[in-house]
Amino acid sequence: MEDDTGERSSFVIGLIENRAKEVGVAAFDLRSASLHLSEYIETSSSYQNTKTLLHFYDPMAIIVPPNKLAPDGMVGVSELVDKFYSSIRKVTMVRGCFDDTKGAVLVKSLAAKEPSALGLDTYYKQYYLCLAAAAATIKWIEAEKGIIITNHSLLVTFNGSFDHMNIDATSVHNLEIIEPLHSTLLGTSNKKRSLFQTLKSTRTAGGTRLLRANLLQPLKDIETIKARLDCLDELMSNEELFFGLSQALQKFPKETDRVLCNFCFKRKKVTNEVLGGIDNARKSQVVIGNIIILKTALDALPFLSKVLKDANSFLLANIYKSVCANEKYACMRKRIGEVIDEDVVHARVPFVARTQQCFAVKAGIDGFLDIARRSFCDTSQAIHNLANKYREDYKLPNLKIPFNNRHGFYFNIPLKDIQTQGKLPTKFIQVAKHGNSIHCSTLDLASLNARNKSAAKECYLHTQVCLEAALMDAIREDVSVLTLLAEILCLLDMIVNSFAHMISTKPVDRYTRPHFTENGPLAIDAGRHPILESVHTDFVPNNIFLSEASNMVILMGPNMSGKSTYLQQICLIVILAQIGCYIPARFATLRVVDRVFTRMGTLHNLESNSSTFMTEMKETAFILQNISERSLVVMDELGRATSSSDGFAIAWSCCEQLLSLKPYTIFATHMEKLSQVASIYPNVKILHFNVEVKNNRLDFKFELKDGWRHVPHYGLLLAGVAGLPTSVIETAKNITSRITEKEGKRKQLNYEAYEGIQMAYTVAQRLICLKYSIQDEDSIRQALEHLKTTNLQNFRIDR
Repeated sequence: MEDDTGERSSFVIGLIENRAKEVGVAAFDLRSASLHLSEYIETSSSYQNTKTLLHFYDPMAIIVPPNKLAPDGMVGVSELVDKFYSSIRKVTMVRGCFDDTKGAVLVKSLAAKEPSALGLDTYYKQYYLCLAAAAATIKWIEAEKGIIITNHSLLVTFNGSFDHMNIDATSVHNLEIIEPLHSTLLGTSNKKRSLFQTLKSTRTAGGTRLLRANLLQPLKDIETIKARLDCLDELMSNEELFFGLSQALQKFPKETDRVLCNFCFKRKKVTNEVLGGIDNARKSQVVIGNIIILKTALDALPFLSKVLKDANSFLLANIYKSVCANEKYACMRKRIGEVIDEDVVHARVPFVARTQQCFAVKAGIDGFLDIARRSFCDTSQAIHNLANKYREDYKLPNLKIPFNNRHGFYFNIPLKDIQTQGKLPTKFIQVAKHGNSIHCSTLDLASLNARNKSAAKECYLHTQVCLEAALMDAIREDVSVLTLLAEILCLLDMIVNSFAHMISTKPVDRYTRPHFTENGPLAIDAGRHPILESVHTDFVPNNIFLSEASNMVILMGPNMSGKSTYLQQICLIVILAQIGCYIPARFATLRVVDRVFTRMGTLHNLESNSSTFMTEMKETAFILQNISERSLVVMDELGRATSSSDGFAIAWSCCEQLLSLKPYTIFATHMEKLSQVASIYPNVKILHFNVEVKNNRLDFKFELKDGWRHVPHYGLLLAGVAGLPTSVIETAKNITSRITEKEGKRKQLNYEAYEGIQMAYTVAQRLICLKYSIQDEDSIRQALEHLKTTNLQNFRIDR
């Protein structure tokens, strides 16, 4: 594999569908040597589920069959890629390459786990499309990259995407999970950050990618979430362990995860043209560098073992058991020590790295290699002797001889030395100014550079021969332990350098551990926005309570009162909790959410020729078609992009539909008439953001209060601030006061009609909450007695 240390995507995806609206996806990660297979029914004619997966993987190439197999009314995956992912390389392979039988055989032979552990027999019968996609994907990768995938080396997961919380691409955008909606914060010079950017303090590219993957697809398994939280508990209570792990992770090279997984691939013997022009010396240099990084990583394991030896949490103890106490790593290190010199370590300084690679193999193993090394040393010494000669001959005492991989050695001369001499001698060529110095060369240096580079290439080629003969096959026999080590290092990087680091930089008790129940409420006490609280020191915390008995909140308040921020805040706290991280709140108990849906913002979609209202309706339709009882739905200003009567009707109807489907829902609106939903449905709660009117100006408190509150003419007050003529505003006040008077009378009648039902339901709601309470019996008994005393007098029992 090519040496790619960047963070750009390394996924190749195979897509195929059938006429039953089923889609099979095979996502191959070249960097982590993993294959993720998913198969699902595409419930949306616009391929929202497929778009969500493609947004998650962000692939470098997408492989599709040539002919459309989609049912009528759907464009097909090939046209989908052309329309929405034109910047991504599209590869069309003949239908015969999508062979599910061959895919099953390949997965059996390449998977690190036993086929029985994968449940392959069951998946082969039920999920043949993703195996067909896997066959085409693996065939293309081996041909395109010129590699052979080592048997029993791949981490294979089935249906992995839907074992996690699903967040559609629109919600990822609305919640600012990866990228912020705006680059700056209004009224400040601070740059606004996304949740990903707020947490991104990982050291390695693998840890960064794992963090991104977790934010886009948080966990649903409570035991895994609790294991991460237990680990954080131990790290926060044991400073020695926290700082010890931080130091241990720094001993592993940043490229460790990528390099360890590279041993899963073996190069085919093909021409340079097929390999994209990478010469043999360059390939040899990459192989040597990988071995050196592997040696450095294995040398760092004893210190990691020492740090983790006394860890108590399940996650850290399991890491110690599976990696630190695994004898295969010690055997591999011993085998490497028989070939690689003990003094060789991973280096980032270019010439030091070149020297380490040339002298990686012990002396005496290959005579031709020893001769090439002498030539390399002689030319290196000649270059430094030449620099000393120029210092004396041309009176340039500060002349330096730096090195980079592109140009080799070159001269660096301060401008002040040249000004003292009057001008630079004509012997120096390729002169270029860099800051306060001059970079240049000479014909003698160019000749020595060429000889030194040639000697280094000879060293690389002979070193690779030694490694292939004595070491590489032995390493590939136990390649599964290397992929395990890479996976664990990425996980530790995320938990220690991201989660624990972020928590440790906050004041004590600002972040707390969330608690999870199977079917309990979503209750957050004094929650704060995880992004904005770091910018606004006076951020006002707010609560939320949703349960089976009170599963919808209708949120009201004027413009700019904080509704949208609050909606975003709740979703981000839930996401943080389900990736196994502490949350910005005083206390929280949650049930696991399977999907997060958002309907926020009002923008035209010119690409699909959709108005603001049409875009709004498409997003709402997708939510209502894919929702479940365990989903979390936040909707902001539904129906305001059309006429007031139609918008109100749609908003009311959607509220009733959501109530029947029973997800936890927060519905923000300006439509005061929508508060009447609560008078009919007792499981609806009305909340509002407190705003005070002083001297015809709005004073925003950003505090959430129970019930509905009418803020008279808040829109007209804001219009006045914006500069609307006074006469226009006065006329508008007269009109709206008459409308408001009629609405007030109607609301009072509705309240009186449903008051008794509301009170009875309130008691039922509190009884359900006590059912899931973790308090002791005496506390529950006292709560029941208090409930009886305060409510008995309000009821009339008809006999």
